[in-house]
Amino acid sequence: MVSHPDKTSPDVGEPGSVERPLAALIAQAIGAAGGWLPFDRFMALALYAPDLGYYANQRRKFGLMPTSGSDFVTAPELSPLFARALAPQVAQLFSATSTQAVIEFGAGSGALAEGLIDALDLLGSPPQRYLIVDLSGSLRARQQARLARFGSRVQWLDTLPLAFEGVVIGNELLDAMPVQLLHFDGAQWFERGVVVVDPANSGDGLAWSDRTTALRPPVDADFVPGTITEIHPQAEAFVTTLAGWLRRGAALFIDYGFPEQEYYLPQRHGGTLMCHHAHQADADPLVQLGLKDITAHVNFTGIALAAQNAGLAVQGYTSQARFLINCGLVPLLEHASLAERAMAQKLVNEHEMGELFKVLLLMTASPRPGAPDLAHFLPLGFAQGDRSHRL
Repeated sequence: MVSHPDKTSPDVGEPGSVERPLAALIAQAIGAAGGWLPFDRFMALALYAPDLGYYANQRRKFGLMPTSGSDFVTAPELSPLFARALAPQVAQLFSATSTQAVIEFGAGSGALAEGLIDALDLLGSPPQRYLIVDLSGSLRARQQARLARFGSRVQWLDTLPLAFEGVVIGNELLDAMPVQLLHFDGAQWFERGVVVVDPANSGDGLAWSDRTTALRPPVDADFVPGTITEIHPQAEAFVTTLAGWLRRGAALFIDYGFPEQEYYLPQRHGGTLMCHHAHQADADPLVQLGLKDITAHVNFTGIALAAQNAGLAVQGYTSQARFLINCGLVPLLEHASLAERAMAQKLVNEHEMGELFKVLLLMTASPRPGAPDLAHFLPLGFAQGDRSHRL
């Protein structure tokens, strides 16, 4: 993920232009909650508070270079070959489910939508509808400008559909959903929240505060004293809700994360919470409010279990590198320029995005009337190197 600030208003990105009002709003929420706000509620405000939160304010988020004011880069901005490699898998899912529509959540700059529609058109499997759900008004404006040439095929939704048939895409979606923070002191578990302190002594006037809790990580392990980790009820609830309105089709989630047993390994005792600003990473979400992204890695086991409990089938889980190679990235590289190859290599290199990012495919129980059951359906992107057994 990467971006640059949009200078659409005179003071966008100026010190304090977002931070001070957002800090005041969060302080008000803390007061209304009795002086202590659980972290997931803080994260929701920091990212999505109208006009002030990171994804709701006017600063641009995605881009290749920090000199442009961006914070991080996502795969579709990094290389157009990402969308072109994804297209054959989407086309196969169209065929398997007898659908011809896409709904993308959190479409960012619109780069993935643009590349995917173009590639599907060239494959002879054009989406009849491409729907976008995005909480950010400023990002929606950028998307509308970028995708205007597709006319009425692309539409924006303000709320979740009551029913949908087609392919759902979430690229770096789940990592931006608020998480709950847990802290283990060696004897008991605490939920970590946020309180107001003297602003003169602590950044934006916020500090951590723990309270005893009945919440626990989903695994029974020997946690190191001092462990801080995350649980993901909001992401799991989202997938459960998705299963309710996805009447026929599939859902592809591409994000950084691990299966459960890896997520809660002892060496990950500091958790996975991370912030991004100006292409620099840090672990302090309580400062620079509204000016930096806040994310946590995805527990893909939790997502898969929530999907299965809601009636969806897990049809594939693998690394981004394996998925893209299965979908035909290598032939695309053969016809790319040297510069394009260099950028696309970042998508599959193990030490960059190739291994950390995973792809999860969920499908409704019946791909299409008269089709073979899911046990006999082999999704293109998971034909080799499927890791569903590790979830």
